[in-house]
Amino acid sequence: MAITRATDGGGGDGRGRAGPAFEDLTARARIRDAALRLFAEQGFEATTIRGVAEAAGVSSGLVRHHFGAKEALREACDTYALERAMAIKEEAVVAGRLADPAFMVAVHPTLLLLQRYVARSMVDGSAAAAGLFDGMVAETERWIATGRLAGPGPDDDDDPRAFAAALVAMQTGLLILHDHVSRALGTDMLDVDGQVRLGRAVVDIHSRSLLSAEQAAQARAAYDEIQARRPARARGREPAGAPDEQPPRARDGEPARARNEEPSRARDGEHRQ
Repeated sequence: MAITRATDGGGGDGRGRAGPAFEDLTARARIRDAALRLFAEQGFEATTIRGVAEAAGVSSGLVRHHFGAKEALREACDTYALERAMAIKEEAVVAGRLADPAFMVAVHPTLLLLQRYVARSMVDGSAAAAGLFDGMVAETERWIATGRLAGPGPDDDDDPRAFAAALVAMQTGLLILHDHVSRALGTDMLDVDGQVRLGRAVVDIHSRSLLSAEQAAQARAAYDEIQARRPARARGREPAGAPDEQPPRARDGEPARARNEEPSRARDGEHRQ
């Protein structure tokens, strides 16, 4: 997946790449931030400990001292990416900073970098990518439960878990389909201009009801009917692991039904004679 380098007016690293300024200047934080940028740009497999060390301005030994293997460094980046993204969303939505243009301008380079990182992580199909996706679903479900995000409540017939999974899938799906979306837009969706254009479209989608209340009720009724018509086992009503029904077995392992067919055939032959 090709991800181009975006530039902005500030907050870059001096090599034309947009990204957040190092938010704390400890060696561990510099290493983590450098690794996150490299993982986002060139992927996990192509990134080396030596490359991370050079980007962070430290020795390879110090990288290993703080994180050990590259897999542990990736875990730290996953944790930071999820926590940082949720913190920005919480400040924007819950604290009302969405109305502050200066705040959105300040965090935009960070959001771009996190989107690049998630895009790379989702396409590699690793256990780490699965863990990152699961973490996003869990956080979204927590936002629903705490009222930070409009969604089905605990007393509704709807499914908050499915709601959260579908919402995260729609968001990450845009990143996974980076090349196709960028081609449709005519610009890189992870460049500043492309991300702003796509972001506005996403806002429009979320702010408009695509179905009328009547259409939504009809769709729910249709799904209820589909579920009601399924066999009990398919609906999950039979205990997990229950064995499928099998014909009785003869002592030699052959189904009794097959064993009993021979006398029946013999009787049929007598009648025909």
